Formats: sequence, C-alpha cells, structure tokens
Amino acid sequence: MPELPEVETIRRGVQDHVVGRTVTDVEVFHPRAIRRHVSGPVDFATRLRGKTFTAARRRGKYLWLDAVGPDDAVAAVIHLGMSGQLLVSAGGTDDPKHLRVRLQLDGDPAAGELRFIDQRTFGGWHLDDYDRDITAGVGDAVPASIAHIAPDPFDPLFDRKALLRNISRRHTEIKRALLDQTLISGVGNIYADESLWRAKLHGRRATDKISRAKLDELVGHVINVMAEAIDVGGTSFDELYVNVNGQSGYFDRSLDAYGREGEPCRRCGTLIVREQFMNRSSFYCPRCQTVPRRR
Repeated sequence: MPELPEVETIRRGVQDHVVGRTVTDVEVFHPRAIRRHVSGPVDFATRLRGKTFTAARRRGKYLWLDAVGPDDAVAAVIHLGMSGQLLVSAGGTDDPKHLRVRLQLDGDPAAGELRFIDQRTFGGWHLDDYDRDITAGVGDAVPASIAHIAPDPFDPLFDRKALLRNISRRHTEIKRALLDQTLISGVGNIYADESLWRAKLHGRRATDKISRAKLDELVGHVINVMAEAIDVGGTSFDELYVNVNGQSGYFDRSLDAYGREGEPCRRCGTLIVREQFMNRSSFYCPRCQTVPRRR
C-alpha cells in the first residue's frame, strides 16, 4: 500500500497538473471505486462536475482535492488502497485496463484527463464536507471523514512532544504504535521497518520500556527516512505504484531493512531476518535490533 512518501509524490504531481482546472465531465466505470460515496455515481458526478480544483492536500495516506463551485465546496477524497494510481493523461488516448474513474478537465489538452486506475479495487473516491464551517474559505479545514486521523510529521499541526507523550503512556509494541494512524499518520510497513533499523530498535519492544530520548530519536528517523523517500519519488517494488506521469520511485535502492531478508546488514553484516507481524512481514537485523524477551 502506498505510504506517505508515495502519496505526497502523487499530491505534488496533481498540484502541478490539475489544480486551477475545472471538471467538465466525470465517468465512473466501476461502482467499488466510489463505494464510500453512499449517494452513488450519479450524485458523485453531478456534484463534482463544474467544480474547480483549488488545492491538492494530504493527511497521512489520504489525498484530497478542494473542489470549489459558485455555490459550495466539497473535498474530493482519494485513498489509493493497495494498487490505486492517479494518472494525468491526454484525452483520446487508450484507456488502461483497470480504469475506474475518469475526470475530464478544461485547459491543457495534453493533460486533459485525471484517471484513477485500481487493479484490486481496494482504493476509491468519495466527496465529503469539511470538519468545520468554511464560509470564509477552506483554509486548513480537512474532510470530516478523516478528521480523526492524526497529523503526519510534515503537517503544521504535528506536535512532536505530544506524540512522544502519547506513545510512552501506552503499553504496546513500538511498531504497532508507529502503524497506528490515530497516533501518527502516514507511516506504513516499509518506513516503520526502516526507521526502527536506523534507531536500532526491534519492532516488538514495549513502548513504555523505551526512554523518551530513544523515542525522540526514533521519531527523528521516521521524519528523515520519509523525507529522503519523498526526494526520490517514494518506493516502487512493482508497476502498481507510479506517480502521475507513470514513473516509478527509487527509494527501494536505499532500503536498509525492508525486503532484504537473507542479505547482510549494512551496519554489522549480520543477515537480515523476516518475521510475521500484524499479518505482514517485518524485516530487522537480529544483532543491531535485539529481540526483546517475552514475558
């Protein structure tokens, strides 16, 4: 599933190519692509048609477009799921196999369509109101459906001290805390493993047994590793993640832990180990990241 760096890469592409343009038509090709829009495809298309996109914004792994019309404004919320892609394409070109939603845009014909492709149909769009009154403008309002998600480390509302306090008060495993989107959003399996490797912490370490200084070091690694990934367009392991121009990211070349089972740790040479954690794989160095004793 795309994590914060991949979604931020896509957000920047949408900001460059889509913001400032008006939706002239909307086509929904698969109902699952808008299943979270309970009013259905006709309402989705009607409410979005004629709106102008004024900003592309993100919180954690969620992306939304501020869609403003003469009488109202809505948030067009997009979650990419496991395989969702947003591509900016010229009108009249061949439709990709798994095209689910197409928005036709005014202006530049070379970028006349915003296409949502989703092979596994786990992602989707919905239109949402904001979490506060926007009479005076959208401002920093967020869609009501994602208001419960914690700010991510690149959000002006991110409170590092509050995050450290909240993590240390919990009795849970540190990787589980990093993946908890109500504590800190945007971190997924890849960047959790990379940050834990840098901090020399095993993902099963108990949060209330880690010093505040070590937790702060870990949060710093979370921020740094995701910033580095953003700089190179995120992580691509297959063709399912690409940016709006169809290009892959390159951070997979810089991974120190994730996906490197059986390869030597770049710090000590010990072979990287994979284990199951929360129905997914975790990768760590058994020497640098000592496995905690089970009680």
